[in-house]
Amino acid sequence: MFLLILFVCVAKADCRGISCIMGNTSDRVSGDRHGAKTQRSDSGGHRDLEPSKLMDSTDDPNIFNTHGPESKAAGEKDLAPDLEDMKTGPQARPTVIRWAGGGKEVCITGSFNNWSSKIPMNKSHNDFVAILDLPEGEHQYKFFVDGQWLHDPSEPVVTSQMGTINNLIHVKKSDFEVFDALQVDSLECSDMSDLSSSPPGPYRQEVYVFKPEERFKAPPILPPHLLQVILNKDTHISCDPALLPEPNHVMLNHLYALSIKDGVMVLSATHRYKKKYVTSLLYKPI
Repeated sequence: MFLLILFVCVAKADCRGISCIMGNTSDRVSGDRHGAKTQRSDSGGHRDLEPSKLMDSTDDPNIFNTHGPESKAAGEKDLAPDLEDMKTGPQARPTVIRWAGGGKEVCITGSFNNWSSKIPMNKSHNDFVAILDLPEGEHQYKFFVDGQWLHDPSEPVVTSQMGTINNLIHVKKSDFEVFDALQVDSLECSDMSDLSSSPPGPYRQEVYVFKPEERFKAPPILPPHLLQVILNKDTHISCDPALLPEPNHVMLNHLYALSIKDGVMVLSATHRYKKKYVTSLLYKPI
């Protein structure tokens, strides 16, 4: 008879199509002054395009230039500088700025570069990220998303002297010093010096002595529904001896053992795969 044994988932945002010059309306005037000829597109549909409306700002992009527009030579092409070409001071800190408002092409500009150019941001999953080396202090910045000036309402904002709403970031030295940051965190936490890792109460070195009734306890009674072992049932003569009757679901994933005979132990277990049941037998010599 078998007995039961219980067991246990970057595309970089290219902003080359966006003009990175603020105050480029003076190019034509400067070119005519020096007699230079500028090349213009002959397509009539794109000749006199109306500039995009700025959100939370005026239509003039020169509003961000605190030093006023400067005339440039005709034909001069100003591209957004790479992040490696930015002039960083000795106290520059790598700062991560993120835009989560969607869009296809996102750039960033701010007071850290005098609003002179737009820096393209890299797309990361559903967000756009830029890592800038910013000096310590406060910096205003704004995003240029698909031709519109936007700010992130979830980040700190400030109103500039011209009445525009810009985001504000404060770069602190303590945020980049490991030991200073750990010290700030420790000061914010409550004082835990008086706490101990040992539970309260007396401690002794006496060995616990088991009582006789605790040492020789009888095993729990086997539930009656686990006594219906399919290997102990007789199969009909007309049945294939390799086929067993469908077991009950309570018999699954249990280990059964047959009494040891002739130095051999027989173990069995029944598992279900979809609508099929498989019973495995293991013969082990002792």
